[in-house]
Amino acid sequence: MAEGRKLVIVESPAKAKTIGGYLGKDWDVEASVGHIRDIPTPSEMPADIKKGPFGRFGVDVDNGFEAYYVVDNDKKKKVAELKRLLKNADELYLATDEDREGEAIAWHLLEVLKPKVPVKRMVFHEITKEAIQRASTNTRDLDVALVDAQETRRILDRLYGYEVSPVLWRKVKAGLSAGRVQSVATRIVVERERERMAFVRASYWDVEGDFTPDGASNQFTARLSSVDGNRVAMGRDFNDDGTLKGKSVVHLDQATATSIATQVLTCQVAVTSVQEKPYTRRPSAPFTTSTLQQEASRKLRLSSKNAMRVAQRLYENGYITYMRTDSTTLSEAALTAARQQARDLYGAEYVPQSPRLYEKKVKNAQEAHEAIRPAGDRFRTPAQVAGELRGDEFALYELIWKRTVASQMADARGSTATVKLGGTLEDGRVVEFSASGTVITFRGFLAAYEEGRDEERASKAAEAEEERRLPKLSEGVSLTVVRAEPDGHETTPPPRYTEATLVKAMEEKGIGRPSTYASTVGTIQDRGYVNTRGSALIPTWLAFAVTRLLEEHFTELVDYDFTASMEEDLDRIAGGDAQRAEWLKRFYFGEGDGALVGSEPGLPDAGNAHLGLKQLVEDLGDIDARAISTIDIGEGIVVRVGRYGPYVEETVPRGVDLSTGEMTDDADTTPRRATINDDIAPDEMTPARARELLEQSADDGKVLGQDPENGRDIVAKAGRYGPYVTEVLDEETAALKGKNKVKPRTASLFKDMDLATMDLETALKLLSLPRVVGTSTEEDGSVVEITAQNGRYGPYLKKGTDSRSLVTEQQLFDITLEEALAIYAQPKQRGRAATAPLKELGNDPVSGRPMVVKDGRFGPYVTDGETNSTLRKGDEPESITPERGAELLAEKRAKGPTTRKRAAKKAPAKKAAKKTTAKKTTTKKAAAKKA
Repeated sequence: MAEGRKLVIVESPAKAKTIGGYLGKDWDVEASVGHIRDIPTPSEMPADIKKGPFGRFGVDVDNGFEAYYVVDNDKKKKVAELKRLLKNADELYLATDEDREGEAIAWHLLEVLKPKVPVKRMVFHEITKEAIQRASTNTRDLDVALVDAQETRRILDRLYGYEVSPVLWRKVKAGLSAGRVQSVATRIVVERERERMAFVRASYWDVEGDFTPDGASNQFTARLSSVDGNRVAMGRDFNDDGTLKGKSVVHLDQATATSIATQVLTCQVAVTSVQEKPYTRRPSAPFTTSTLQQEASRKLRLSSKNAMRVAQRLYENGYITYMRTDSTTLSEAALTAARQQARDLYGAEYVPQSPRLYEKKVKNAQEAHEAIRPAGDRFRTPAQVAGELRGDEFALYELIWKRTVASQMADARGSTATVKLGGTLEDGRVVEFSASGTVITFRGFLAAYEEGRDEERASKAAEAEEERRLPKLSEGVSLTVVRAEPDGHETTPPPRYTEATLVKAMEEKGIGRPSTYASTVGTIQDRGYVNTRGSALIPTWLAFAVTRLLEEHFTELVDYDFTASMEEDLDRIAGGDAQRAEWLKRFYFGEGDGALVGSEPGLPDAGNAHLGLKQLVEDLGDIDARAISTIDIGEGIVVRVGRYGPYVEETVPRGVDLSTGEMTDDADTTPRRATINDDIAPDEMTPARARELLEQSADDGKVLGQDPENGRDIVAKAGRYGPYVTEVLDEETAALKGKNKVKPRTASLFKDMDLATMDLETALKLLSLPRVVGTSTEEDGSVVEITAQNGRYGPYLKKGTDSRSLVTEQQLFDITLEEALAIYAQPKQRGRAATAPLKELGNDPVSGRPMVVKDGRFGPYVTDGETNSTLRKGDEPESITPERGAELLAEKRAKGPTTRKRAAKKAPAKKAAKKTTAKKTTTKKAAAKKA
C-alpha cells in the first residue's frame, strides 16, 4: 500500500476533475455519481424480503421505520471501483455537498464501503484551490442529524406516494402519482386557473391628453384622474366578478369619456398642484436558489431545471459558490471583494461607507450557506472569464456577478414629481388630470444591475418609477391642450404562473426546499398535470380532478400551512430537536385521538383534529369517481376527465329553458359529448366554446358507409390526437383473442382534410394505405414491390429495406411507378436527408475526439464517435455547452456499456440485494463515531 495515500469521494465527475487538480499527487479523487443506493420498489425486492415487513413500502413501519436499501444495479461497478481505490488508501475523505442530500450520500458510502481507515468529512462551499486545500485540513464528523432529516423526508415521501397514489389510480386514472410537494405545487397552479375561470372582465374608460405650458419642446402626457371630485375608476377598483369595489369612484363608459375628451380640447386647463419628493431605491439581495431561478427565467429564458444545471457546472468548475441555498448573507471576504470591485469599476461614491447586510424573510429559511456569488476572495469579472465560459454559462455567471456586486453598492437616488391639472368643461363638470415623472440623479447600483419583473402590467406605480422628465411647472400656470383622446381598457385576470413565479410562491409559502424547486416544477410537467404555453404554466383537466380529490379527501396533505409545517419539522430533526422515528410514527399512525399532527415539541404541529395517514386512507369511505372528475363550466355543460382524456358533455337537454327548467316538445334528451384537445386551456373552455366543440362533434362517430369488400361500417372520429377514420368490427370478430385477434384498420386524416367533409371514398383510400405503387426489377433479376406509406415522420416510399421520403401526403395516392423509379434512381441521402450535426462541441477532454450533438432515432444525443449519451430532459441541443457534453459522456463511461446480458443476470442481482441489510439507527451512530 502506498504510504500516505488519501481517497476523496465527491458526487460528480466534473467536480472530481476540478478538485483533483487542486490536491497533490498523493490524493485520489473519485465521483460516486450521485447516490449509490436507495429504497427499492416492491418489484425490485428479493422474494424473501418482499414477504417480510419491508415488502409494501421498503420501510418497516412497525419497527422504528427502518428502511431497506439496495445498491442500484447501475452503481455496482462504481461501488467496486471505489472499494478497489479504498484498499490503497490510508484515509477516506467524504467530500459530498454540505446539505441533507450530500450528508446522506456520505453516510450511504460509509455503510456500503465499510472503510477500515480513518474517515473524515470534508466540506466546502466553493471549489477554488484555497477553499479545497483549506477544507482538506479542517474536517469534521458525519452529521447524523442531517442524515436523519434526509432519511425522514425520503421515507415520508415513500409513505405519502405509496398510500395516496393508489387512490388516484382507482378513482381518477391509472398510473397517476401524488407527492408531498408536487401535489401542493399542482394545487397552486390549479387554484390560479380557477381564479381565471371565475374572472369576469370589466371595461372602463379614461382620457389621455398631451399638454404644454409654452410649446412642443415641453409637451408631456397626463391622464384623467377625477371628475367632479370623484376618482376615475381604474383596473384595481374592480372585483374579480366585474363589479366595482366601492362607491367613491366614477365608472366612465365610452360615451362619457368621448364627451370629456371633446370638451377638454376647448376648455381652460391650469396647474392646480405640484408635489416633489425624494426618490430612493435599494439594491436587491444576493441570489438564493429561488431568486436565481426566477431571474434566470426572466432575463435568460432558462427553465428552473436548466438554470440549476448550468449553476451546477459553474460551481463544480470553481466559478461560483454552492448553488443550493436560501441564505442571503455574504462572508466577510465576499463583502470585501464585492465592495472593492464596485469601487474599482464605478468609483468610491458608488460604495456605501459600511457593508450591506441582508436578512432572509422567507418562511422556513435556513442560513447554513452563503448566498450564491462568484467564487474566491477576489471576484473575476465577466470580461476575465469570457475566454473560458460560453453561452448560458457565461450569461448566468455574469448575472450572478452583477447581482453580487450591485448588492454592495449605493442606493439609486432622484426625485419624483406629481403634477395635477384642472379645468371646467362646457357642461360644468370639473375634471382633473395627473402626471408623474421620476428623474434619477444618481444611478448607484443601477449602474451595475437592475432586477427584472414578473409581470409587465401597466400601473400607476410602474409609471411613477419610470424615468421620465416633466417640465418645470408651478401652480396656476396655464396649459395648452395639444391632444385629448378617450382611452378604453379591460380588466385582466390574474396572470398564470411561470416557472419563476411558481418557485417564488412555493418559497413564500414555505413549501419545498432550494434543492427541490427545479425538480418539483419539472415533475408536475412530466406527470401530465401542467402544460406550458410560452412561459406560462397551464394546468390540465387531469390536474383539476386530482386536486379536487386531494382537497376533499386528503385536506391536510395539500394544505399549505401543514406542508410548510412539515418542512419546519424536518428542520427540527436536522437540528437534533426531534426524533425521526417518533415523528414518522405520529405522522403515519397518529396518536391517542388519531391526530396526524399534534402539539408536542418536535412533532408535526398544525392542530389536533387530524388523522394519521394510515387511518386517513383506511377511513376514506365512498368516493364518487364521476363527481371528482367532473368540472361544471355553466349553462348545463361540464368537463369530464375520462379514461382516454378530457371531454365536454352537455348535461341539460337541448330545448330546455335554463331559467325555468321546462322542456319543449322538440327537446333532444340525448347527451352530447366532444373531445377536448390539449391546446385549449381550462379558462378558455367557456360554455360558448364548449358548444362549438359539441357542434363540431356532430360529425364525430358518424358512419360514412360500408366497405364493399367486407361490409364493415366505416366511421369518422375526432380523437385526442386529431381526426381519423376506422372500421367497426362485428362482435364475433372483435371477440377473437390471441393469434386470431383482428385489429380494426385505422388511418389519420391528412393535414388538409376536414372531418365534417370526409366521405366514404376518401376514407377507404386512407384505409387502403400502404398502397402498392408497382414493382421494380433489380440488377440480380429479382422483382421487388414499391409501396407508398404514411409514417411517424411523414409520407415515404419503401422498396425492400430502402426508404425514400415524399414531399406531400397527397403523393401517397397520386405517385406513379415512373415517378417512384425516378426517385430511387437518385443517390440515397442517409440520416434523413443527410442532416448535419445539430451542434459541434469541440474535443472531449478524456478521449480527445471531437464531440457533436446528433439527432437519433430516440432523440438528440452527444457523441465523440466512441461513446454516445442521450441528452436529458431539459438539455436543449442548441444551447448545450462543451462542458455539459463532456459531463454526459463521462457519466456514460462511468456506468459502463449497456448490454442485453444484464437482463439475464437477474438472479445474482437479487442475491446481492439479499446481502444488503436494513439500515438501523445504531449502525448509523456507530459509523458516525467511527468517522
